[in-house]
Amino acid sequence: MKKIMSRTTKNVLVVSFGFLLLFTAYGGLQSLQSSLNAENGMGVISLSVIYGAIILSSMFLPPIMIKNLGCKWTIVLSMGCYVAYSFGNLAPGWPSLMTTSAILGMGGSPLWSAKCTYLTISGNRRGQKLNKKGQDLINQYFGIFFFIFQSSAVWGNLMSSLIFGQDTSIEVPEENLQYCGATSCVENFTVANSTLPARHLVNTLLGSYIGVGVLAIIFVAVFLDNIDRDLAREFRKNKGNQSFCSTFLATFKLLRDPRLLLLIPLTMYSGFEQSFLAGEYTKNYVTCAIGIHYVGFVMICFGASNSLCSFAFGRLAQYTGRIPLFCLAAATNLGCFLGLLFWEPHPDQLGVFFVFPALWGMADAVWQTQTNALYGILFAEHKEAAFANYRMWESLGFVIAFAYSTFICLSTKIYVALAVLALTMVTYLYVEYNEYKHPTPQVTIEDLHKPEKADLKELNDKDKKDIIAQTQM
Repeated sequence: MKKIMSRTTKNVLVVSFGFLLLFTAYGGLQSLQSSLNAENGMGVISLSVIYGAIILSSMFLPPIMIKNLGCKWTIVLSMGCYVAYSFGNLAPGWPSLMTTSAILGMGGSPLWSAKCTYLTISGNRRGQKLNKKGQDLINQYFGIFFFIFQSSAVWGNLMSSLIFGQDTSIEVPEENLQYCGATSCVENFTVANSTLPARHLVNTLLGSYIGVGVLAIIFVAVFLDNIDRDLAREFRKNKGNQSFCSTFLATFKLLRDPRLLLLIPLTMYSGFEQSFLAGEYTKNYVTCAIGIHYVGFVMICFGASNSLCSFAFGRLAQYTGRIPLFCLAAATNLGCFLGLLFWEPHPDQLGVFFVFPALWGMADAVWQTQTNALYGILFAEHKEAAFANYRMWESLGFVIAFAYSTFICLSTKIYVALAVLALTMVTYLYVEYNEYKHPTPQVTIEDLHKPEKADLKELNDKDKKDIIAQTQM
């Protein structure tokens, strides 16, 4: 028993630290895009392309890749797509940046779906072994994951701040301050050349990010157990064209479940709130008022808060339930949006620039840990398709937010986010009410490994016996 527990914990830690390394690079680079490649909105548009490609890949890639390759190798291959984006930023231009953005996006949904599936399988397996609720262990595993993963914002942004801080010529003209904050509109805000770091410092940072990303790939490939290897082999052995089509359409088939439809606003809001901090707050408040070299330090505050709260909320959920945590996150975001709507940022108020990301990190910890866990609990028998839907709708939130970023004023963006937040809480609370009235049955090990009904018809008697034997190992 101890050996199984130790191995499960080891796998959760390997996944967590692998993502920590990968997103140390990507997360730091994403925070800088709206400022670093501000010309003609190229950086923000590249982020739109990323999440647009994630939407496309969510429609078919995650179930196909996970069922054929297993979670481990899906994660490894998808990580390579993220590293490509750092290479694209070495010579930023429309062709290089948009191409590598599309490559990253195609790997984004399989990466996150495979991670979520891996943690869900691990939590349910351990729950069965220990005779505990699978959902409690899933919550803990997602809490551990996000505790480690969200600290990537600390390390990635620390790298950018230390490297860019070497350029002492970065200054923010006093006349720029009138365009900072909620008064910012597309036609009156540009990042002056004097506020950007020297190119050789940018290349140094990108080289560091590439090295960390490659290390993440090697780490996961070597140390992560391939826990669903036999299932992937069985799938490849027995599936024909009909099953391929079934797998291809699995993401859309799950949309027939009304619970998933009601969770779409919640999932999209996750994209809205993350994109607002990464795209709008960093550009229109931090870079505009105190300079791009502070972006890293501000995002470190967000990452540290997010990491600690993710761990705490992952464990606290089993005592409080999800609803109080979601309400806390909604109230925190509401307060932050209202504060940003009326705050006029100024360099003399340096401490305030760190308060908002700290609160934002606390709220985002809830949105990430509890929404992921909720999907794993409600759709445990359709994990791959469920998490593909999660990534697809979250990415749509990113795309919409980044797409209108270059066309409307910041105050309007805040009102849009507030409207989405209100809709989110109404639909989410209805899902919880329905779950209270009609609880989702706890899954068993046999449920996790059995093929779907449509697939069983295609297997002969020998294959059925082999699969049943696997579930009893």
